[in-house]
Amino acid sequence: MKLQQIKYIFEVARNQLNVSATAESLFTSQPGISKQVRLLEDELGVEIFVRSGKHLTNITPAGREILPVAEHILKQVRKIQDIAASHVNHKEGRLNLSTTHTFSRYFLPEVVESYRKKYSKVAMHIFQSSGQRTNSDLDEGKLDFALVHESESGFVDKIHLPCFYWKRCIVVPGNHPLAKKENINFDILAQFPLLTHTSSGGDRNPILQRFKENGFSPEIVFSATDCEVIKSYVRMGLGVGVIANMAYEEHLDSDLVRIPIDHLIEPSLVNVVFDRNLYFREYIFAFIEALAPQLSKDLILQAQQTKSSNKIAKLVDKESIPVL
Repeated sequence: MKLQQIKYIFEVARNQLNVSATAESLFTSQPGISKQVRLLEDELGVEIFVRSGKHLTNITPAGREILPVAEHILKQVRKIQDIAASHVNHKEGRLNLSTTHTFSRYFLPEVVESYRKKYSKVAMHIFQSSGQRTNSDLDEGKLDFALVHESESGFVDKIHLPCFYWKRCIVVPGNHPLAKKENINFDILAQFPLLTHTSSGGDRNPILQRFKENGFSPEIVFSATDCEVIKSYVRMGLGVGVIANMAYEEHLDSDLVRIPIDHLIEPSLVNVVFDRNLYFREYIFAFIEALAPQLSKDLILQAQQTKSSNKIAKLVDKESIPVL
């Protein structure tokens, strides 16, 4: 049994039994993959995949037991490689994380700038994905960790540690009726068309949900994940923009008036999410602590050893979580 064969069966399953797509992703040939899969099956004495002619059509009962073990083996191989690399140079490597456009645009630059002064040889790669795709990338080791909204589902088998809260505000042109209005409430805000910042959109829009909970149905005329787009349409007079508070930049947005709405919509929690078996290189610990000082190396290691998600949540003092 060869490690390459284990990787091939895992990748074939991950690519929905498409051997051609697997070969392309692994930069090898389709016949080569098919041959190695067959050799492994012959050695084991069982078939891992069901075939119809030359095509794979399903996973056998034996295959459904073998594939999770194959995935575990590949994770352990990556862990061995990371351990070895950390002993060669703990300040050099690759850091992969997933986050939203808003956080990568407004929150991370200052963190990255400070971090790079100490870890200049760490190649950073920031991806924008969500849900099942992010979860799969964490499983496969393509991501070291992700910044995920607390309300986002699909990460039940991962460790969640509270990173920060982020607040929302509304922005309007200087001549807008709300620009000099005091004590804004849902009743007043619902009288104007809204442009909302959201990572979900549609019926899952958290802004819309909060209005409905308070008995109002506002007119949401525009929704986008990019706060700069929202601000552009606010300047056009399309409506009142609801954006992340961190997205208002005084030196660039002085033509807009920012109005806090903390009393209407509570801050949203963002978690650092990672695989329980992730081997943390020293520079990964350092970056997470730069993101959230309350998440120290010792706390992260303790979380990895804690089985209960409720107990993990209690490791962090809520008062220590930053609010942005």
